[in-house]
Amino acid sequence: MALAQSSSLGKMHSWFTVKSFLIWTFTLAVCLLVVGFPLVVLMATVGALSAIVLESVMPISAALLVAGSLVGFNVMAVLAGAGILTFKGIHPHEVSWLNWLHGKADPLNTSVYAACPLTCDLLIK
Repeated sequence: MALAQSSSLGKMHSWFTVKSFLIWTFTLAVCLLVVGFPLVVLMATVGALSAIVLESVMPISAALLVAGSLVGFNVMAVLAGAGILTFKGIHPHEVSWLNWLHGKADPLNTSVYAACPLTCDLLIK
């Protein structure tokens, strides 16, 4: 009986680890695309310039080589970051600035409309 419970517990721990890794992967990819947009523009500029320089040196398609290495570097950075955060034991629900991820709104202020004191049962502080 104890063996069956420990096996089930191990499977649940593995499931939570995989789930945490996938959530971190999604979160870091979204943050890279949204917040890191200037970084993406800078990488595209450096990639275009290096493709132009490499085209004269290498007989293969330099644009394909540079684009593949940039995409591979970004994917590996996101996966490495997700892996580090997962194996450190940091769950995405524990991070305070990720409230958008678990659907809990943290409004800075609430709107009070002109007709609200007449129609609402709202206590204004």
